[in-house]
Amino acid sequence: MSIGSLLNYFYTGLNSSNLLISIIFIIIYAILISIMMSIFAYMFGWIERKIIAKAQRRHGPNRVGKWGLLQNLADLIKLITKEKIIPENADPLLLNLAPILLVGIVTFIILLVPFSSYLQATNLGLGLLIIFVILGFTPILLFIAGYASGGKFAELGAQRSVLMLISYEIPMIIVVATVGIAAGSYNLSSIMNMQSSLFNVFLMPIGFFIFFVVMLAELERPPFDLREADSELIAGWLTDISAPYYAVALMLDYTRMFMGSLLIAILFFGGWTGPWLPGIFWLIIKAVIISLFIILIRLAAVRMRIDKILKTGWMYLLPLSIVNLLLTLIIVLK
Repeated sequence: MSIGSLLNYFYTGLNSSNLLISIIFIIIYAILISIMMSIFAYMFGWIERKIIAKAQRRHGPNRVGKWGLLQNLADLIKLITKEKIIPENADPLLLNLAPILLVGIVTFIILLVPFSSYLQATNLGLGLLIIFVILGFTPILLFIAGYASGGKFAELGAQRSVLMLISYEIPMIIVVATVGIAAGSYNLSSIMNMQSSLFNVFLMPIGFFIFFVVMLAELERPPFDLREADSELIAGWLTDISAPYYAVALMLDYTRMFMGSLLIAILFFGGWTGPWLPGIFWLIIKAVIISLFIILIRLAAVRMRIDKILKTGWMYLLPLSIVNLLLTLIIVLK
């Protein structure tokens, strides 16, 4: 059976009129997506360590497994087998619930992403807006995670992360609205099909720049990694957590990077559009390349102060996003 036939069969199962068959295929689809997310998080944890080590003229992971491929597994086992400690002043329920909900948000967003015309759990008309509405809950959950730990450093770190995310979400929403206007739809499949002749990165380069910067902030990647402001706040909202919790946070970082790379690929690089290969391969290839670029930025970027981050969001990205909207309207309505 060819890949195209297999994808067509899977699509038929997902959209079956039989409720039981449809539920079974949705569960299978969710399991496959979870496996793909786990593989991505594991491999890019290893790749990032190797790239950074190479840039710093050291070996990086090279002892456990061939080329150090099993080093992350060894670290994960070490972390999850350590004692789980709850700080005395912490709220155990909220502290344990916050990372689970963050993982749930990322997983749900990725489940809404159509990986090809045949491989999608749902095809919502307002899919793009729904994704960014769900993403808007991230600052709340980060604040809950910091507040629930009961420590002042974690709470201050969470407050700074929330301030940053809120200041960057307004330009992000304007850019997302601009993409929807250019495509004439907020359906993710329509947005990707619209780019079959010209990618949005060429139609609205300013919008791509703004969205990429905002995604770096949303993912708390350098130069927006306030959570890791070591000399001031130790590890931000993760300061007072124990090893098993930290293992979940590490996996969450890379699954969030996968989610962000997918959204950038869909909105500005045509998503699944491309010659010869099935659409799912093109989408994943583009997401992997974007993720590698995000890792390279970590090598070159210097962490920004909180005041400069907020100034960049409100005084530069917000006006630029409005300019991008006006230029796109002129091009589309011409």
